[in-house]
Amino acid sequence: MVYFVGAGTGAADLITVRGARLLEKADVIVYAGSLVNPKVLQYAKEECEIFDSAKLTLEEVIQIISDAEKRGKTTVRLHTGDPSIYGAVREQMDELDRRSISYESCPGVSACFGAAASLNLEYTLPGVSQSLIITRMEGKTGVPKEESIESFAAHRASMAIYLSAGMTEELARRLIAGGYEKTTKAALVYRATWEEEEAYICTVETLSETAKKHGITKTALVLVGDVIGHQHYKKSKLYAADFSTTFRKAKVE
Repeated sequence: MVYFVGAGTGAADLITVRGARLLEKADVIVYAGSLVNPKVLQYAKEECEIFDSAKLTLEEVIQIISDAEKRGKTTVRLHTGDPSIYGAVREQMDELDRRSISYESCPGVSACFGAAASLNLEYTLPGVSQSLIITRMEGKTGVPKEESIESFAAHRASMAIYLSAGMTEELARRLIAGGYEKTTKAALVYRATWEEEEAYICTVETLSETAKKHGITKTALVLVGDVIGHQHYKKSKLYAADFSTTFRKAKVE
């Protein structure tokens, strides 16, 4: 059996309880060494076979998993964050399907949620933004034309932009061209929740300057939106005294 497990956003104790238990029982672990905190491997048993996929091809990863399956071993394919976001898991699953190898997925905490926790952010403040757009700039992997930074920026919702820390000047230009004001709050979060985390609040206009000043070119998340300033929002109806819910009647008229 193969389990695709999200290692979480960085800190070793931010893996889910289920994910940690799967690591404990794994006979073979193939982990994304360039991104996953190696401290997460502390959950593995001593005799577990551990492979770093940073230098492996897709075919080599699948071969390790296939060999383990033939030996009746339990394999954990350990990805950073949550495997469903930029995890390249579908291509692996399709290869396992071709070999009739069973697999399951275990979710993890993605970087945008680790970054929000570090900054004590709420992405969905009433009256400011009720949507979170998770996206990236095109690089070696393209982005559909309909999903350009400009098209998403036009919504002026909260945005979490992955895999783009090395292109902040172009990113800022496109965010402004799409509709964000130059003064819109932004944040640059390097290695969210890791021990070496760095987080900087700036504006869209000063995003590139901030990245250059602190030497951040990769392994960082860019957040954009008025929610970062956490001002001028409306209180939620959820706890309002004049609002009735299934569990509570309004206490004032």
